[in-house]
Amino acid sequence: MDSILKEIKDVLGGNDDFFMLEQIIDHKQTVLLGLDSLIDMPKTIQALEKHFCQSGEIDYLHQAEEKKEKSDLIQTVLEGKMLIYIRSQQAWIPFVNTVGRELSRGVESPTNDNILQGPLLGFTEDLITNIGVIRKEISSINLIVKDYSFGVDQKKKVSLLFRSDKVNVKLKNTVIRIMENEKHVELNTIQDISNMLGFPKRNLISNFKTTEIPLEVYRSLERGKIVLLLDRFPFALILPNVLSDMFFLENDRNYSYPIMLSMRLLRITGALISVILPGLYVALVSVNPEMLRIELALSVAQSRDGVPYPAFLETILMLLILELILEASLRLPKSVGPTITMVGGIILGQAVVEARLVSNLLIIILAATTIANSTIIGFSNSIFIRIFKYILLILSAIFGVFGLFSGLFFVAAYLASYNTLGMPYVTMKGEGNSG
Repeated sequence: MDSILKEIKDVLGGNDDFFMLEQIIDHKQTVLLGLDSLIDMPKTIQALEKHFCQSGEIDYLHQAEEKKEKSDLIQTVLEGKMLIYIRSQQAWIPFVNTVGRELSRGVESPTNDNILQGPLLGFTEDLITNIGVIRKEISSINLIVKDYSFGVDQKKKVSLLFRSDKVNVKLKNTVIRIMENEKHVELNTIQDISNMLGFPKRNLISNFKTTEIPLEVYRSLERGKIVLLLDRFPFALILPNVLSDMFFLENDRNYSYPIMLSMRLLRITGALISVILPGLYVALVSVNPEMLRIELALSVAQSRDGVPYPAFLETILMLLILELILEASLRLPKSVGPTITMVGGIILGQAVVEARLVSNLLIIILAATTIANSTIIGFSNSIFIRIFKYILLILSAIFGVFGLFSGLFFVAAYLASYNTLGMPYVTMKGEGNSG
């Protein structure tokens, strides 16, 4: 066993935060090993002495499972546990009461998903904390949690949660079979999880509904969906992602029924405006102006008086500028982001109109489109809606109103043909205990 001790020192000894301390416990020669960056040594030693004083002997340590494989021992150290090697017994035992350093933030309000009227809880980077938040709300024996460890060089924990009495059995069995067969895959991002589950890489629609609101997870589990929690990732991944997730938020149920319906209808209207409005503007201005009333046609022509570019080109240029502004506002520090948004949205917009580079009407349309796109639930959903907007814009510039409606038909057909592990995207609930 001393040879294993030497091998562990050879592997981890090059790290300045690695410690290997010789100690006498219960008149037995022991060696304590661990990483000082992950272990609170004073508190851990205090806990070790406390347990020793209570038990009077070292055998209480055997409450933990003894490990013998070198790879398991090294992984235990990397996970933040303190290893105890008893020389006389040649036993390797992880100290189960290791006190870790405070490296994770506490449960706070969600930072990306806003809650107007509901529980102000958000997931954190700690996997156990997230599971505890869910279990505190769902105190049922039917809530099943399965833990998996992925990767060879860098272990990553993933937890699979479902309601055994509600889950879609076929979906559950498929996900479990894939995860048990792909444990060698390195998981660090959502793309890695998508590749592991076998989702096509070129899909525009996200296969997961991502949320940091526990309330959304509770309801999804009740509807028979599966939830994936990735360690060090403060979001829950819900399978499958369906069309209704783009418009229906569980927090809506904290309002009266008419208000709930109005809010959801407003989001659906916002999605339609975001997709249709730019293409409709180009179609009516460039290809089919005869469809406008004469008064409106004259007003549009007057607003475009002196603009040197065709409607399609000016629309594409302004949309790209808006995309750059949105991306810049996300990447810049919060203290600078609002300033850039003001400069780009107000000053730049006014300047291009006064310079007669674009029309006043186009600025209004693009502002309405950007605002409407923000009403959609989920950042990934708003992104693919923005992509579909460009497809409809190109078709409208070529074929006019006919191209716009053809593009809408294409989008509807694409959504109808899309599925996640056999679950159609256009289903409204995605629930069921089938199988």
